Amino acid sequence: MRTNMRLIQLFSAVCLALPLTMAGVTAWSAEQTEIAISVQGHQFQPAEVHAPANKSLTLRIKNLDGAAMEFESASLRVEKVVAAGGEGVVRVRALAPGRYEFLDDLHQQTRGVLVVP
Repeated sequence: MRTNMRLIQLFSAVCLALPLTMAGVTAWSAEQTEIAISVQGHQFQPAEVHAPANKSLTLRIKNLDGAAMEFESASLRVEKVVAAGGEGVVRVRALAPGRYEFLDDLHQQTRGVLVVP
């Protein structure tokens, strides 16, 4: 009987928390911008991307090369290894206006910039 009561309490807690969690996901989705970047021939395409200030951001990095790459940016505080022919997703906090450089850490000549006006 005691186990059943605990299961009911746990189920109730999950049912109450789920709408709050989904509201947070919806708020994140409504406030974010998505940017697609590809890498081919060890070059970012486009090499310069733009995003609005003060909005969360999702970067989708598609690696069209035959070798792995590592998307990295000290100013964005992100790094993500993307397999050859694969895709990586990087979530970035809301940014103040500025220029945020990024590179492929495995091929450092591969560079780009995110401009936030």
